Amino acid sequence: MLPLLNLGLALKHIAMVQGHDNPTLEPAGSSIEAPRSMSDTLNQKLSLHGQAISTVLKSAIDAEASTGAPQGLLDAMSYATLNGGKRLRPFLLVETAALFGRSDAGVLRAAAALECIHSYSLVHDDLPALDNDDLRRGKKTTHIAFDEETAILVGDALQTLAFDLLTDERIHKDPAIRLKLVSGLAKAAGASGMVGGQMLDLAAEGRHGNTPPQQSLHSIKSMQAMKTGALLRFACTSGADLADCASDDLVRLEKFGTIIGLAFQLADDILDRTGDAAALGKEAGKDAAAGKATLVDFMGLEAAKDHLAAQIKQADALLQPYGAAADTLKQTAGFIASRTS
Repeated sequence: MLPLLNLGLALKHIAMVQGHDNPTLEPAGSSIEAPRSMSDTLNQKLSLHGQAISTVLKSAIDAEASTGAPQGLLDAMSYATLNGGKRLRPFLLVETAALFGRSDAGVLRAAAALECIHSYSLVHDDLPALDNDDLRRGKKTTHIAFDEETAILVGDALQTLAFDLLTDERIHKDPAIRLKLVSGLAKAAGASGMVGGQMLDLAAEGRHGNTPPQQSLHSIKSMQAMKTGALLRFACTSGADLADCASDDLVRLEKFGTIIGLAFQLADDILDRTGDAAALGKEAGKDAAAGKATLVDFMGLEAAKDHLAAQIKQADALLQPYGAAADTLKQTAGFIASRTS
């Protein structure tokens, strides 16, 4: 069971930001500062949610010690997951659930499961065999801070921890919903989702001794929808599922997740061309140097920026039926387009 010390107050503050009543857990003291008004910035909301997710992740990883998990592995798992980051995917999950009236510890636990998958993917992506990065969020990547063998095992352990978290009854009282989330996350992260997209990305670089395939707008979008978009789309649909939303709403949120998934990768590709290492927390220009297939290459930088703006307008239009209740999700879509890291 998660400790109430920090998580309870984090939940209370999240409810305050969202304008909801007190969630199930009661606070018992924490260093997290309460937001001062309902007009708190999106960055403050991201920070608050990030602290709550980190609390869940730390508790889940620490709990593994009682099962005999090696402490060296747990230390590396903590390093890989508790090293900052925007926590955008879990934030979307929590905010989507909140849009339909649910904010509690079970939602945070589902969000932490999603972050486990994202964190594992970053650890593996950074390995020499894939992207060969030494920096992540301005810090040494896991295989540099520890070693390659440990980094591989950290990714393996985080992936399995994600599905363990999703089996918890606190996620949803209905086992069918929990099973749907497990299946949905597996597909979003697997061969037809994130991992499959990564394979296509490597092929586009000419890896595996093959000539890079001819790219088109469709092929690049398809690859990016798998590699980056699948987890972001899952974040939106799983939050809606957790709140038992209507089928029409689920379809709408799936479309929203698909659009912001493509927007996120497009913004990433633009930043790779225009950003700097200090702001990005990693080497800039590396994707272009590696010959990765991007919409920036296909469309040109200015056209790509225009396309990104159009995507955000579409995302905003999809949320119009929810009025002010969807303001945070609308702001998040804008943040995806305007971020600098």
